[in-house]
Amino acid sequence: MRAILTTTFAFVVCALTITPVSFAQNSFSEWRGKGGVGHTDAKNLPVKWNATTGIAWAAPVEGLGWSTPIVGDGKVWITSGIHTPASVEEQARRRKLTTNSQPLIISKHVSLRAICFDLGTGKELHNIEVLAVDDPQIIHRTNSYATPTPILEGEMLYCHFGALGMIGLNTKSLQVVWSNTNLSVKLENGPGSSPVLWNNLLILHCDGIDQQYIVALDKKTGKIAWKTERSGELNDNPQLRKSYCTPVVVEINGNDQIVSPSADWVYGYDPESGKELWKHHYGQLGFSNAARPVLGNGLVFVTTGYMKAAMLALEVQTVGSQQKAVVKWRFDRQVPNVSSPVVVGNEIYFSSDNGIVTCLDSRTGEVHWVHRMGARFWASPLYADGKIYFFERDGVTTVIEPGVKYTELGKNELGGTLFASPSAVDGRLLIRTDKTLYCIEK
Repeated sequence: MRAILTTTFAFVVCALTITPVSFAQNSFSEWRGKGGVGHTDAKNLPVKWNATTGIAWAAPVEGLGWSTPIVGDGKVWITSGIHTPASVEEQARRRKLTTNSQPLIISKHVSLRAICFDLGTGKELHNIEVLAVDDPQIIHRTNSYATPTPILEGEMLYCHFGALGMIGLNTKSLQVVWSNTNLSVKLENGPGSSPVLWNNLLILHCDGIDQQYIVALDKKTGKIAWKTERSGELNDNPQLRKSYCTPVVVEINGNDQIVSPSADWVYGYDPESGKELWKHHYGQLGFSNAARPVLGNGLVFVTTGYMKAAMLALEVQTVGSQQKAVVKWRFDRQVPNVSSPVVVGNEIYFSSDNGIVTCLDSRTGEVHWVHRMGARFWASPLYADGKIYFFERDGVTTVIEPGVKYTELGKNELGGTLFASPSAVDGRLLIRTDKTLYCIEK
């Protein structure tokens, strides 16, 4: 955002102090853990396991979903979608109506479910249909109808299903308290962005090919509290306007602020009102991005997504009464389109779509090391119990020691397809593949 400079008053430019906002956490209550930065306080976690060793339990999962397992009160919650394919004729008809050339799932009906397991035994306790949709939007074949991760707060589980809607489920009565199905945008590839809870508001990204906005819902009713259209100019091609990012809330000089990446632009918003505080263009084409911003050493780290991803280290500054984001450094080699980075100490780590893991000095962008760890990463890494866990699409988890030299502690294979970012609580690592939810212990 351009600040207007005059000679009638003095301008002070200063970097603002940026810290994560502290969210109430019930064991592991949201995507990427407390504050959404990929950290957990869980202790006594395993380092080595395989399909037959170290598995406390393995529970089959009905349907398909890529949401992270959410843990609270001795229970594990996930979301899942069970879809009925459309007829061959209907699939052919709907393909003609879209400009999306990607491999697609075209369904006649989808049942969206919240499924609960006992943390100690893996026994399925509840399997609740929370939303049912006829003729849902098409989705990419690698995606699911239940990709966004729910949020658990007390007795309430808030489940988002992208353009299909959002619900509030009471986990004691097992009743849907409210639902909102009025936030439909054309996502083309299906849902991706997870909700963020701030005070009494649930904050959502709605960045489709037709509309792009950020919205806040009242957590008690599901009704819209505020809605803000994206103001940045976008590409003429509608297919390059979509985005699947999840925002993060940070504290800047005592005031909370939403950092919200979308196609081509990253924005800062006031979470109370939705007022736009600043915006910054990536300096290149960036769309269909999914990585969540992370924080560290006074900087916010944002990745731009497709076509060629870059990582921007942003410092939010004030210029007079205005705010702006300044790029302190930029990095454009093996930056992920999907997986989020993680900051540990002074270093930032990220795993690319092509199997390369990189460690940089988060303050300068200087490269410490680059290592071919595997084939392909979409799930986001997790820092837990003094170690960093990386999760490959083919079910392999690599555990490393944080540091400026690459030190591998373990490589563990489960099999299956692993898109969902795992979670951890004391003594247990929870990994979800396409067919199974695993609880792994030492």
